[in-house]
Formats: sequence, C-alpha cells, structure tokens
Amino acid sequence: MTQFGYKLMSEEHPPKALIGNACLAEDNGFDFVAISDHFHPWLDEQGHASFIWSVLGAIAVATERVGIMTAVTCPFLRYHPAIIAQAAATISIMADGRFTLGLGTGEALNERVVGLGWPHIDERQQMLRESLGIIRALWSGEKVSFRGEYLTVEAARLYDAPDPVPHVAVAAGGPQSAELAAESNAALVATEARPELTEAYGEAGGVGPRYAELGVCWAEDSALALHTIYDRFRWSGLGWNVLPELAQPAAFRDATAALKPEQFRDAMPNGPELQPYLDAIEKYRQAGFDRLILTQVGPDQAGFLQFWERELGPAVRRLE
Repeated sequence: MTQFGYKLMSEEHPPKALIGNACLAEDNGFDFVAISDHFHPWLDEQGHASFIWSVLGAIAVATERVGIMTAVTCPFLRYHPAIIAQAAATISIMADGRFTLGLGTGEALNERVVGLGWPHIDERQQMLRESLGIIRALWSGEKVSFRGEYLTVEAARLYDAPDPVPHVAVAAGGPQSAELAAESNAALVATEARPELTEAYGEAGGVGPRYAELGVCWAEDSALALHTIYDRFRWSGLGWNVLPELAQPAAFRDATAALKPEQFRDAMPNGPELQPYLDAIEKYRQAGFDRLILTQVGPDQAGFLQFWERELGPAVRRLE
C-alpha cells in the first residue's frame, strides 16, 4: 500500500508555521512528514530557511503518530557526519523511533556557505559513502575513530544512542545514486517519476521503501495556482543537472529570468480539479514508488490540507 507524506518546505515557511503544518498533516491523515534542510531558499521570494534540526525537535514532541524524515540533508561540508549522527539520534529518541534520516549530496546553494568549496559530484558521492559509515557506526553507541579519503572522526561516542536506530534514505538523481542507495542498505528518494531509478535500485539489491517527491499547487483558481508556481517554484524548471551548481538565490533568479508562468502549466498538478492530482500520483506509482511526498507550493497550506482531507486523500485510498 502506498504511503503519503507531506513536505514541510523550510524555504517557504517560518519555523513555527512548519511545526503547525506538521501537526495539521498528522491530524489530516498523512502517514509522515518530510522537511527540506536549507541554509538559503532557492529564490528570495520564498523568504525562509530556518535551522531545521531545532524545528524537528519541536515536531517530534508536538506530534504522536506521524513519521518524520529529512528530505534531504547533506551530512558533509556544511555539517559533519558525526554531528548529523548525534542530531538524528536525538530526534529519533524524542520521536520514539518515528524518524528517518534522508541524505543526499547537497547543493552549492547551501553547502558552500562554510567556505570549503564545492567538490565534483563523484567526490561528493564518496563523501556520502564515508558519511553513511560514520553515522551508522556512531549509532551503535561504541567509540568510533575513522580516517577516510575525505572525512575523519577522532574517538567519538554517542552517549544517547538511538534504539532502534533510524531508517536511512538516500536521494538519487540518476541510476548511479540509486545503486548507492541500494548498496548502502538505504531507502531510495527521488523527485521524478522515472522508472529507471527504481529499476536500478532493485537491480542493485535495494529492498527498502522508494520515496518520491511530487510538487502540487492546489488553489481555488487555476490562474492563481499558475502564478504561485512561477513565483515560488520556477527554480525547479532548471533540472537537477543545474540545481546543485548555483550558489546563491540571485543566481536562480537570473537563471529563470526568461521563463514565463504559462511554461509551468503542465509542470505539476495544480488548481481545484481532482483528476490531475490522481493522474500524477498514478504515474509515480507506475514508476515503482511506494512513498509519495506531496509538496504544496505557496502559502495556502491550509487550503491544500483541507483538499487532501476532503477529496484527494479519500480518492487515493479508494484506488489502493
């Protein structure tokens, strides 16, 4: 059975609103919530980028049932995997084991702020491999020392180790990253309905959940929805060959300057009608994804959550 998650966009909402939206998502029947981990928003128009590990602690104690995950955190450069291991362990304990640590290779927009440069994707994938090993070793509660090609840990131990240990998910923009997720005994996270990703994951031995993010923009008026997508989410039209490489919101502004709102008419389900949402969800299901994270673009989160409770949620459950 497909599980449905609600995306907490830390780039679009202040921290207290993120906590409130997580509680509303739980009240409205979502299976889990996922939160982005940014230092900068993609665009200045989005206007926010709080420290999500503080927000996660509040969500962990404000909710009771709903699963919680990062989608996704880069555990190196801006952070160190030992710190992420400690942070994730703490959140998992506070949430009574409801936490999943979603990891990825990051974006220059966020990771370059600490002045350590921006390595090539091949190097970042190796950094992610080393980070996964460090994080899992520390979750054992044993003292850990490690000296890899990129990362080092000196005699570190988590005194509040998680039991059970959190699930791990790895973001994949291509088959190579999907294979890394499988080889790491992690779940898969994607942002496109591409069957080659779930196929590569399965062929490499992946047996965990297969998450995918689906952008949506519910609004009572289709024209308003289209304007909102353009204003807040036009960065997504650049594609994942470009998105990790631009280092400032101003760069995303300039890169999208020639785009027009009408170009986003078919970019994601939008407006008040139910069927486009069902069609998009089915496309992801057919591509092999069994955990769908719905990302409502723009400020009207309450309207979308009501739409989910009254129409979309019951409709997708009937199709199971």
